[in-house]
Amino acid sequence: MRLTVLVDNNTQVGTKFRGEPGLSYLLEVDRKKILFDTGASDLFIHNAIAMNLDLSDIDVVVLSHGHGDHTGGLEYLLDVLGPHQTKLVMHPFAVVEKQKDGQQFGMTAPLKKLKEAFTMIPSTKPVWISEHLVFLGEIPRRHAFENQEPLGERIEGDSLVPDNLLDDSALAVRTEKGLFIISGCSHAGICNIIDYAREVCHESRVTGLIGGFHVSKADERTQKTAEFLRDNHITNLYPCHCTGFVAKAAINAIIPIGEVAVGTCLNLK
Repeated sequence: MRLTVLVDNNTQVGTKFRGEPGLSYLLEVDRKKILFDTGASDLFIHNAIAMNLDLSDIDVVVLSHGHGDHTGGLEYLLDVLGPHQTKLVMHPFAVVEKQKDGQQFGMTAPLKKLKEAFTMIPSTKPVWISEHLVFLGEIPRRHAFENQEPLGERIEGDSLVPDNLLDDSALAVRTEKGLFIISGCSHAGICNIIDYAREVCHESRVTGLIGGFHVSKADERTQKTAEFLRDNHITNLYPCHCTGFVAKAAINAIIPIGEVAVGTCLNLK
């Protein structure tokens, strides 16, 4: 597997790649090209061009969840894709309207337009995208310390209901050394995600992960997350996007982490 960071909050010194508060990765797994999230704008396309990466032949687009910093680029992708049919895999709640403080907080691309452009695969259950890559679907929330308050609201029928981000999901890749997990914001909790990936893949070993942990402080949640990662011997750690500096420092004090920026490439076997 090859993973390239197209969008992240951070950029690398000495490159011309640009960043934004969003996330987008290009994966190449089992001879398939998968776009994981699209950032907040069309920036992922500009960075891909600067990296000499072709997005016209994407096989599958996966949405980690429905927030705008992960789905804002979808409508721009439609102008780039070639004539072949591309699949769009996501939790059903990822494409419903979301609000926060009375403002649009979710996907902005018209659903009708997406249905015309993609083969839609909404699922709460795991979806195997290729032999070694699975979309986990809805994540069971078992670690009490990872429970979060609702973040904004989502439309349900004619009503606004508190949004517990049940659409938050992740990918797991089978490698020779165990699972490698790819998350967006981990609203479901990165430890919950890891446990469920093991269950879905029937694999206890987890070699590493990349993505946002949605922690910003050196608090109890961050401490217990770091201890979980250490106790489970997960050595290739790349927290990014919505993981704050103070939280990264607290995790790194317990178990070493790697740096992530636009242009970072990971090659896994």
